[in-house]
Amino acid sequence: MTMTDVPPATRARWAAVSAVAAGTFTIVTSEMLPVGLLTSISSSLGVSDGTAGLTMTAPGLVAAVSAPVLALATRGLDRRITLLGLMAVLAVADLVGAFAPNLPVMLAARVLTGVSIGGFWAFAAGLGARLVPERSVGRATSIILGGVSVASVLGVPAATLVSSFLGWRSAFAAMGVVALILMAVLYATLPPLPGQAPARAPGARRGGVSWRLTTLLAITVLVVSGHFAAYTYLRPFLEQVSHAGPALVGAVLLLYGAAGVAGNFAAGARAARNPRPVLITLVALMTLGMAALPTIGLPLAVLVVWGLGYGGVGVTLQLWIMREGGGEFGTALFVSAFNVSIALGALAGGRVVDGFSISAVMWLGAGLAVLSAAVAGIWGRSRTSGS
Repeated sequence: MTMTDVPPATRARWAAVSAVAAGTFTIVTSEMLPVGLLTSISSSLGVSDGTAGLTMTAPGLVAAVSAPVLALATRGLDRRITLLGLMAVLAVADLVGAFAPNLPVMLAARVLTGVSIGGFWAFAAGLGARLVPERSVGRATSIILGGVSVASVLGVPAATLVSSFLGWRSAFAAMGVVALILMAVLYATLPPLPGQAPARAPGARRGGVSWRLTTLLAITVLVVSGHFAAYTYLRPFLEQVSHAGPALVGAVLLLYGAAGVAGNFAAGARAARNPRPVLITLVALMTLGMAALPTIGLPLAVLVVWGLGYGGVGVTLQLWIMREGGGEFGTALFVSAFNVSIALGALAGGRVVDGFSISAVMWLGAGLAVLSAAVAGIWGRSRTSGS
C-alpha cells in the first residue's frame, strides 16, 4: 500500500504521532543542552563547572515534581491544550536561557524547562493508544518514546556542534525557535484529547503503587543517576584529561550519539519480550565504558560501548514500567523518577568534580550502574523463585 492509498484520517493520526514524537525530542534536547555546553556556560556566567551543573539539576528536580502534580491537577483538561501550553513554556524557557546574563536568571529559565519536561513527557507517552487503532498502538508508542531516546543521545552532539560555530547561547535560541514552530505543528495535527482520570497501577494497594513498580522506580534512580553523574561532566573530562579540542569533542559526542541510536532500536525489540536481561546487559556496557574512560583515556571504542548501553536504557525502562505500571499516572511516576535521577546525578557529579577530580566522577557513575544491575538481578531471581 502506498501513501496515496492510506485514508486521509489515518494519515492525519500518524502526523499527530510524529508531531508528539518531535515534541518529546525537543523537550529532552532542551533539558540536555548544558551537558555539551557546560564549560562554555560556566566560563560565560563566571562560575565553576560543578556550579554550572545546577543547570541540569534544576530542571530535573522540577520535572520530577511537575510530572505527577500536573497529571493529577490537569486530568480533566484537554491534552491538546495542555501540550500546547507546555510547549509554549519551553519556548520561553529556552529563549530566556539564551539571553541569561547570570546564573540566577539561567536557573529561573531552567525551572520553566523542568515544568515543561515533566508534563509533556508524562502526557505524551500514553497518547499512542488515543491517536491510532489498537493494532498500531505499539508502533505509535515506540515512535513517541523514540523521541525521548534519540534526544538523549543526539541532542547533546547537535547542540555542541551548533555552539562550536555560533556560541552556546545560539543553541538555546535555536531550541526556543524550534519549540515555537512545534507549537504550530501540534496545533495543526493534534485532535481534541479530552482529559482522563489517572489509572491505578495493577497490584497497587489503595492509595499507593505496586511494590513491583516501586522497585523499578528505584532501579531507574540508580542507573540514570549513575549515567548523569558521569555524562554531565563528559565534556570537561574530554578537555582536561584527554586534552581534546572543541572539534574533537563534537565529533566524539556525535559518535556517542550514533551508537546510542543503534542501542535504542536494538534494545527496543528485545526489551518488549523480556526487559530484565536486556537492562542488565545495557548497564554492563555502560559500566565498562565509564570505568574504562579514566583508565585508558579516549579510545573512541569506549564511548561507543557507553553509548550503545545508555541508548537502550530509556526505552527498556519505559517498556518495563508500562508492563508493571498503569495509565498516565504510572508513566508520570516513571518520568518523575527519571528526572529526579538526572538532577541527583548531575548534583552528585558536581560535588565529586569540585571536591575530588574530574576522573573520580566516572568511577561514581560506574559504581551506581553496577548497583542498579545488582538490584535488577536480585529482584528477578526473587520473582522467579516466588512464582
